Amino acid sequence: MEQIQTSLDTLFVLLGAIMVLAMHAGFAFLEVGTVRNKNQVNALVKILADFAVSTVVYFFVGYSVAYGVSFYSPASTLNLNNGYELVKFFFLLTFAAAIPAIISGGIAERARFGTQLIATAVLVGVVYPFFEGLVWNNNHGFQQWLQTAFGAPFHDFAGSVVVHAVGGWVALGAVVMLGARRGRYRSDGRVSSHPPSSIPFLALGSWILAVGWFGFNVVSAQKIAGISGLVAVNSLMAMVGGTLTALLMGRNDPGFVYNGPLAGLVAVCAGSDLMHPLGALAVGGGAGVLFVFMFTLTQNRLKIDDVLGVWPLHGLCGAFGGIAAGIVGQQSLGGIGGVNFMSQLVGTLTGVVFAAVAGFAVYGVLKATLGIRLSEEEEYTGADLTIHKVSASPERETSW
Repeated sequence: MEQIQTSLDTLFVLLGAIMVLAMHAGFAFLEVGTVRNKNQVNALVKILADFAVSTVVYFFVGYSVAYGVSFYSPASTLNLNNGYELVKFFFLLTFAAAIPAIISGGIAERARFGTQLIATAVLVGVVYPFFEGLVWNNNHGFQQWLQTAFGAPFHDFAGSVVVHAVGGWVALGAVVMLGARRGRYRSDGRVSSHPPSSIPFLALGSWILAVGWFGFNVVSAQKIAGISGLVAVNSLMAMVGGTLTALLMGRNDPGFVYNGPLAGLVAVCAGSDLMHPLGALAVGGGAGVLFVFMFTLTQNRLKIDDVLGVWPLHGLCGAFGGIAAGIVGQQSLGGIGGVNFMSQLVGTLTGVVFAAVAGFAVYGVLKATLGIRLSEEEEYTGADLTIHKVSASPERETSW
């Protein structure tokens, strides 16, 4: 029975890893559909290249920083317990690689390709694993301090803060350091519209992300004995809550409609194992409202050119979800309990401050040394022809 249990655990986590790996296709197509035609190839290549770099640095450095585990052992040792530790690494890698995938959407259409790969290596190799280990591996006494101070550790079941808020707040630093796309904000105060190039691709990306998210959340239990239908249904309710409020707030705008479910899913990750489904519906709905309002404010009033709105979507909705878990997860509101509002608030703010400082620091150093932005001519031509020497849809064949 023990052998069967280990085999099932390995299969369970492996299937989760594959589902979250598929989410990276969702990141790619969400960006492809949002950016202009001249930057579609770059969006596709960035996500795959970032994932490859993330895999290497997380294998050699990041996983050890977070969990103190390395893979410098014979294959026979690594394959013990059906290789469970290896598929656990695979699963957690897909989370780590979400950090550059999130950032990619914010810096689209004007970021240098090679410099971004260097940023990915630093972020996935050192920055993200440090906070990941702080929360999920009890490193450096952070969780014990919260337990002593407030009676409960910081609870983030599937990464509203550890993954999404961290990725979103690092992205804010990258976006600010890059500056707006040329021509986006005019000298007379008006905002130039850059409409999505393909609503079908944008919608496809959203659907792929939403489906994969059930692996992201449910398989965060990491053992089949911990599988929970509550997590699945809470994810569903948050998804539809975010969709409906974004539909209403966004006045039927498909860009908002298809980002609404993602906002809800981002927010529910932290407390998806604790909330009542009605609480998850409310959290998802609140995240949809937050995203639409803050995306509009960010673009039009603050004039922060975050192309896909990754700071409102991941940074703010992730932080909202981390704090909301300390409220909606309480038994008095139908939740399972075991969480403390102050622990959630302090844990969330710690992640936000850490990620924001890291984002400005990493991209600030790269900007001052190697440069992080395409030239005016390269940006005008588009990243596809400038970097990859090919367009997504050539207008004509070459004649010989």
